[in-house]
Amino acid sequence: MSSKSQARRAQLREKLVEAAEVRIDREGLGELRARDLARDAGCALGAIYNAFEDLNAIVMAVNGRTFRALGQAVSDSFDGSEAPVQRLIVMSTAYLRFADAHTNLWRALFELKMTQDGPVPDWYREALAGLFGLISEPVSQIFPEMKREELELMTRALFSSVHGIVSLGLENRISGVPPEQIERMIGQVLRQIGNK
Repeated sequence: MSSKSQARRAQLREKLVEAAEVRIDREGLGELRARDLARDAGCALGAIYNAFEDLNAIVMAVNGRTFRALGQAVSDSFDGSEAPVQRLIVMSTAYLRFADAHTNLWRALFELKMTQDGPVPDWYREALAGLFGLISEPVSQIFPEMKREELELMTRALFSSVHGIVSLGLENRISGVPPEQIERMIGQVLRQIGNK
């Protein structure tokens, strides 16, 4: 492939990812259609499949951007001087605010179906490791006696707890809590681990 062809392909890939990001943000992942995407990017329908393997690959690229933005929002939320529990609360609040401000993009991180035998992209592993690293640092200060495996499990448990509260709260389901009380609920749960 010539360098001009590679440049055109890279440009098309970027246009498609940007168009998909706008559509997902506005309408949700379930409404993403290849025909609409081709129209938005100004290309033929078949050109999508010359640039990407399938629509899922485009969504994965959008999710990569979303995950990096989420990680940045969480890491920018604290300065490192906070007590460990307070840092967890501040990071969780940043997670909630990001999810609330970019609900459809945030949901797409968890709605995309990945095949069990398909490879998990490196960017996904790195982004997840970065997010869990931010969480595990204060957790290791709260539980200095924990072995590495236990610490990893506690980190994932806390992430799952906060994610569940945020998810149910934003879905406004019966088992959730009113949006104005989500931050308070997260704080209540996280303060309990400081009282171990």
